[in-house]
Amino acid sequence: MAEVRSISTTTVRTASPVGESVDRIELTPWDLQLLSLGPIQKGLLFLKPTPSQQEQLLRSTTTTIVDHLKSSFSHALDFFPPLAGRLGITEHDDSTSSFFIDCNNAGADFIHAVVDNVTVVVDNVTVGDVLDPIYVPRIVHSFFPLNGLPNYEGISKPLLAVQLTELVDGFFIGCTMNHAVVDGSSFWNFINFWSEISRGSHSISRPPVFDRWFPTGVGCPIRIPFTLKEMQDTFFPPSLEERVFHFTKAKIAALKAKANAETGTSTISSLQALLAHLWVSVVRCQSISSEQEVRYTLLISARGRLKNPSLPEGYFGNTVHPTAIANTAGELLEKGVGRAALEMNKAIALQTSDEVRNFWKCWLENPKLLKMDAFTKNGLATSSSPRFDMYGNDF
Repeated sequence: MAEVRSISTTTVRTASPVGESVDRIELTPWDLQLLSLGPIQKGLLFLKPTPSQQEQLLRSTTTTIVDHLKSSFSHALDFFPPLAGRLGITEHDDSTSSFFIDCNNAGADFIHAVVDNVTVVVDNVTVGDVLDPIYVPRIVHSFFPLNGLPNYEGISKPLLAVQLTELVDGFFIGCTMNHAVVDGSSFWNFINFWSEISRGSHSISRPPVFDRWFPTGVGCPIRIPFTLKEMQDTFFPPSLEERVFHFTKAKIAALKAKANAETGTSTISSLQALLAHLWVSVVRCQSISSEQEVRYTLLISARGRLKNPSLPEGYFGNTVHPTAIANTAGELLEKGVGRAALEMNKAIALQTSDEVRNFWKCWLENPKLLKMDAFTKNGLATSSSPRFDMYGNDF
């Protein structure tokens, strides 16, 4: 049995903030709806440098890999000062609350950890031990900081924490970022830039834009009718096995062709066909009664959808809202992948600029916080995006 042991925890602050000066950022409905949920957690796994690579690295720098990553992390924060801050909260006399990002430079966490062998039977963990098993090893969860922390805890906990875990032959960089502060696009913009800084860049390819978008006439700060206690999510996920599935290009092309052929259209995308295939497969295996409703939730981004004005490319913050497709289990299984994919296609096509503004209008009239039970009662949900640059990061 192996366990993760922390060697050091460093509070990293911005040293010389670059670009747009910002002290306070108001949260939008896109941000506020996520306060009760957990953070974004993504990890990158690397093999350690070969002896020749290590020798070349030592010629170019006198620091260790750990110190180099910590230093480049600090420089990256200079361009993203909100991530070194905390959430601020104002609790009003009318039992409402308002939240904002307090760019107070309280700091982000950088943790250096190792995997220790606590028995004489099992060797220390290797990259292969992470990648090769059918199911995700439970120890992988220990490669991430701030596990189980809801986003509203950002009033006292870091909005960003990174854990560098040393394996026998590799490094795992586990990053946790408060989801009420960023969405996947902003998350990966920071990680991409950190890797650029680590490789020696001194400029940012996509500068963050910290001005939050609010429709004309919306007053700030936005007050929500919830106390901190009411924000607590009572859903506790059961202990389940996790598995990563890989689909070949040929398999995905076949699914897309099948879905379009079944519905007599050519508009269903590869992703829609794949998600529909997953939905039908899961419902079939769950043995749900044919009359029960099943739901698939898609998190739709307003980036590229909002018009007049459009969101800038480097918009920093959340831009997502959920849209759900519902069916009875029997109807879903009877009509199959093609019909499910077509319904997803139509639901996504409806997400126009007007629909984005309508989401805001409805949410402001009746604020709702997303809770996990909304996604788990006979439901599936999709987050993240294949468009994010996850695999181009080289530190």
